[in-house]
Amino acid sequence: MSPRILRLVFYRLAIALTLSTSLMQVSPSHAQGQLRIAMTAADIPTTTGMPNNGFEGMRFLGYPIFEGLILWDLSRADKLATIRPGLAEKWEQLPNDKTTWIFHLRKGVKFHDGTDFNADAVIWNLDRYYKKDSPQFEGAATGTVRARAPLLASYKKIDDNTVALTTAKPASYFPNMVVYILFTSPASFEKAGKDWAKVATLPAAGTGPFQISQVMPRQSVTLGRYDGYWDSARKAKVDSVLLLPIPEANTRLAALRSGQVDWIEVPPPDGIPSLKAAGFSIVTNSYPHIWPWFYNIAATNSPFKDVRVRQALNYCVDRPALVTMLNGIAEPAVGMLKANDPAFGKPVNRYTFDPAKGKALLAEAGYNAQKPLSFKVMISNSGSGQMVPLPMNEAIQRNLKQACDVDVKFDVNEWQVLFSSGRLDPDNAGLHGSMALNISSPTTDIAMFERFFAAANFAPNGSNFPHWKDDKFEAAIDAAGKAADEATSQATLRTAHERLVDDPPWLYIVHDLNPRAINKKVTGMVSAQSWFVDLTLVSLQK
Repeated sequence: MSPRILRLVFYRLAIALTLSTSLMQVSPSHAQGQLRIAMTAADIPTTTGMPNNGFEGMRFLGYPIFEGLILWDLSRADKLATIRPGLAEKWEQLPNDKTTWIFHLRKGVKFHDGTDFNADAVIWNLDRYYKKDSPQFEGAATGTVRARAPLLASYKKIDDNTVALTTAKPASYFPNMVVYILFTSPASFEKAGKDWAKVATLPAAGTGPFQISQVMPRQSVTLGRYDGYWDSARKAKVDSVLLLPIPEANTRLAALRSGQVDWIEVPPPDGIPSLKAAGFSIVTNSYPHIWPWFYNIAATNSPFKDVRVRQALNYCVDRPALVTMLNGIAEPAVGMLKANDPAFGKPVNRYTFDPAKGKALLAEAGYNAQKPLSFKVMISNSGSGQMVPLPMNEAIQRNLKQACDVDVKFDVNEWQVLFSSGRLDPDNAGLHGSMALNISSPTTDIAMFERFFAAANFAPNGSNFPHWKDDKFEAAIDAAGKAADEATSQATLRTAHERLVDDPPWLYIVHDLNPRAINKKVTGMVSAQSWFVDLTLVSLQK
């Protein structure tokens, strides 16, 4: 038996033991209505109020417990999710100062520990993320928040129920960044002796419809319904939720089939037909998300400094074949946005599987069968939005070699390591010489364009890992931030996206369809056109 197979066997045994232990300890709750979910994460996301593990962390250990001034409306599956008032009842951009936003806080909201949510709590949390010399500064969370809300420049309390947030430049889309800033009770920090590591095991208090009731490190987190939730129309229906990290897809499948869990994220594609035949529901929906490779353009001796190489790989990838391999739970990606999106624009390059064109571009850049393009890609074995990354990347590896004589090697890491690597500088030793990263990413709105591609957000300061800079893109983003109407905003977005296609900072591969498999007991779940899901809508039939 090969070492790789042995590792897989021992890994599955370890996961099965962890799963059995967790289920034995929570089985009494299940009889009262416990929803059991298997995540793709290799570990439980952090539980201090700003979870790691990417957007899967936000999906399960973020929004259900810890909320922001602005929240997502996840109640519909037939249109893109939009933002709605959260801990702020309303907000406005000052007419005479387009960099300042006023947020009017919701009155009477309590954290799970009974303390008040107010302007002081907002400022305390913002200091936690943005003020390095504050006693509550949380180094593990600040990079995540700053990357998602890079334009926040300053903030202040106006009165107990009002705060002002100021951006580094006018940005009409700033609310779509604020939605990612979550708030934890300051009392949790005090109770834990001002130690964030201890806050994670208290558990910490938020304001959401669920509260953390039990944390078992590396095994599970149990959420209990919070009956004192401020929004009476959105109180949870299930008594509790058990969250289990099960990164290996076939182990998740086995847990669902055996009745150990009710819901799994990302079922293995080859298991989908048999799941359907057995009566399980396979839930998918088109949503704003992409599975790409980030080019490391700025690294010393990077082949991706040449735009022809970046374009060439986009012509060399056989996306339809990959979609077929995935049993239809993805769709081809030929840009950051989907081809049918009104903001896709009319780029010069319309990427299809065209090996001849790809090889011609590579030849112009000096690469051929005698001198092949060769590079390393950092990938994960599982994780948030990563689908089934090992077989997918192996398929692309074969595809690039056969179609365009490109040699690709992989550096396989745990998801959180890969995710954190996206904020390293181009020549950082932690990249192990990788010239691309396979990190799935949201494509929600123009705020994401700013986050991932604006030159001001070069890693390690932000999420522009490639260190890509395009003057036409920069001008379009600035114009979008100043846009006074939707038509102008859409026009600038189209221009920005055309640049992302014609001068590609990424290899666009597929848009996944947010797949999950659930048993028949689970009802009411809405597969929103979003990375996130509203667990308050879910019920369990006896």
